[in-house]
Amino acid sequence: MRRNMDMEESYRLKFGGKGNVHNLGQHDFDQLPDDVPVSANIADIEEKKGFTNYYMFVIEVKIKSGGRYLIFRRYREFYALHTKLEERYGGESKNSAFTCTLPVLPGKVYVGAKREIAENRIPILNIYMKVKCCYRIDKSISSQLPVLDRVAAPRAEALFDFSGTSKLELSFKKGDLIYLLSRVNKDWLEGTVNDATGIFPSAFVKIIKDLPQQEDTVNKIRCYYYDETVSTIRDISVEENLSSIPLFKDLMELIKQEFDQHDIVLNYRDLDGDLIRLLSDQDVELMVSQSRKRSSEKHFFPWKLHITHKDDFSVYSTSLGIGDMQTVRAT
Repeated sequence: MRRNMDMEESYRLKFGGKGNVHNLGQHDFDQLPDDVPVSANIADIEEKKGFTNYYMFVIEVKIKSGGRYLIFRRYREFYALHTKLEERYGGESKNSAFTCTLPVLPGKVYVGAKREIAENRIPILNIYMKVKCCYRIDKSISSQLPVLDRVAAPRAEALFDFSGTSKLELSFKKGDLIYLLSRVNKDWLEGTVNDATGIFPSAFVKIIKDLPQQEDTVNKIRCYYYDETVSTIRDISVEENLSSIPLFKDLMELIKQEFDQHDIVLNYRDLDGDLIRLLSDQDVELMVSQSRKRSSEKHFFPWKLHITHKDDFSVYSTSLGIGDMQTVRAT
């Protein structure tokens, strides 16, 4: 198969440019095969714009072959890790012959500068990742640990021999089981086999279990702003998963900033088509729940916000005919 130099160049750009630094995006190092030793530490933090601004921890993972991977994780995701570790290895666990005392994570809610809070969390989070990596590679305890489910890992079987012609490419033999790490493009994959990591043409393998579809982390909120007889449409981009449920105060603050208005309220349309004013987190949860019954555009939250002035109660009258208003799209 003829090598495509444009593909390799795009691969270098996508995965860090210098050296073998790859980006697993929303994937985790659970995706790596169990026999690939890894170490991990937080290399940086990045500010993101979600329903409210937040910081993402940039985790650098190193594997035996010399490859490096960047994983991005929010602080709340460490709580999911904490729960799993407690269930499996905590002092009261009955699921494993090996138990230990896990470090205590700081609470999720703080008052203060967000960057400073994120930076102060790094040391304890590094301890957590050291514990997690230890469970994966420490041979002294591996015999005591439950066998992890390799069947759940994305993987492929080699249909033909493939000899890589550059340091980027992964060589393998027919019949080898290759654990998949990422999809470079429609023709090339990245994977690991025999302690080596690299890219290879997808035509040379048969997919046994495909990589999970990665959800776009930048999605949009469709907003309708009502001002007298004009309805303006504006789409607000946020770095949040479509399954995320915002807090009412965060959503309110976001919309006030975007529209530069402070005497506004948020509403949604219920299943009967009536405008309902949002007043609390419970109202937001109900809006999200009802929206799941509706179809939505790709990369758009299924729920839509209707922004009205605080003292304008006429919009709640079914006889008003808001649908007859002139609608313009914000630019």
